[in-house]
Amino acid sequence: MVRTVARVTTERAISTVVAADDETIARAKKGDHAAWRALYTAHAGRLLVWLRSLPSGDAGVSAEDLASETWLTAASKIADFRGSSDDFAGWLFGIARLQARNAGRRTSRRRTAPATTEVLDLTHQGHAAAASDVPDSERWISWVLSHLPARERQVVACLEVVGLDVASTAAALGMNASAVRVAHHRALKKLRALGAIEAGAT
Repeated sequence: MVRTVARVTTERAISTVVAADDETIARAKKGDHAAWRALYTAHAGRLLVWLRSLPSGDAGVSAEDLASETWLTAASKIADFRGSSDDFAGWLFGIARLQARNAGRRTSRRRTAPATTEVLDLTHQGHAAAASDVPDSERWISWVLSHLPARERQVVACLEVVGLDVASTAAALGMNASAVRVAHHRALKKLRALGAIEAGAT
């Protein structure tokens, strides 16, 4: 009897890991603050790392800004979300990808004649080091990923940097699972040639 009560109590508790708990999503849709806190705890950190690993195209739009907009959009659209807590990461990161793309488009529309013709290589480690608010590891990751095409960079960032699975990565990037695996394989091959990862790494 005690074991049964303990099991029921555990099932009702909201896990901050948010593995495959459909109840968390259902409660989040009803505006439950604890459910949102669980989702935020599970995904906010890696969402921010992922956004920092991608070029924003606009120095005035920070990864923190994009992450905030992503969570606000997710909160407004959660009623339309269909899936489990396992699926939430792919959905959330997909929103973030669109937010980043829209920010880049707004920047392109605002851009006029350049103030200088000098070209700065902001992917160089020397320039990245000036951003003291970003950890060294994240600056190094951004520098490494800058050597990859956009789609491969996004796939590696999802799979290797923040630990999404293939299904969540596919959902986040609007790709199918096979395309994710192919892009991942090609990216790792390029990074090995660059010397950024060991030959045996997968």
